[in-house]
Amino acid sequence: LICEAYQLMKDVLGMDQGEMSRVFEEWNKTELDSFLIEITRDILNFKDSDGKYLLPKIRDCAGQKGTGKWTAVSALDYGVPVTLIGEAVFARYLSSLKDERVKASGVLAGASGKFAGDKKAFLEHLRKALYASKIISYAQGFMLLREAAKVHKWTVNYGSIALMWRGGCIIRSVFLGNIKDAFTKNPQLSNLLLDPYFTKHIGASQESLRQVVAQSALSGVPAPAFGAALAFYDGYRSGVLPANLLQAQR
Repeated sequence: LICEAYQLMKDVLGMDQGEMSRVFEEWNKTELDSFLIEITRDILNFKDSDGKYLLPKIRDCAGQKGTGKWTAVSALDYGVPVTLIGEAVFARYLSSLKDERVKASGVLAGASGKFAGDKKAFLEHLRKALYASKIISYAQGFMLLREAAKVHKWTVNYGSIALMWRGGCIIRSVFLGNIKDAFTKNPQLSNLLLDPYFTKHIGASQESLRQVVAQSALSGVPAPAFGAALAFYDGYRSGVLPANLLQAQR
């Protein structure tokens, strides 16, 4: 999600790294306050010994240590739609196809439209979209934990898990305290999105998520995690889905 926000800033808004670093610094003073937002600010601002920014010198091919793949495989095994982590893993695999991507970039047509909107307004949409997607990603993660606990008959304190992640973990953030509060109030909470705090905040941010997904498509900038977040949100809030047609086809 953070990488997608970075690319949208760079390729849609045309921001330089100094500007982007300052945006992440401001975001880290909001509900997005987290270790990953903080180090993104520092990475964007870091210069090499020659005085030039280091980030553009790093090859855009990401590997993965296996935790994302393990989570995605577990989600498939337990039948839980952990779509954001799945898309994040696939995005890493796609990034590794560097030579093919370079060749395709000179052959395949893309979007021709240029961003003509309000830069400041879009940055606020992007901040809210990142927050909304983060809520949805954690909601999916706790859905997976709950299903595994059900299958294996575990007794799990979900609030304590959130607090455990807040100390010495790459995903540590202030936001985890809100998750702990949600499960303290209702240990049987079926989904974080149904907690009043998160219902309120996702409701206030979902329109921005739509704006970001739409603009990424119109600009030809890949944003699979943002797109997956929105698709899950709309699917989860749908009382009726077209799966009846799927069943009829079978």
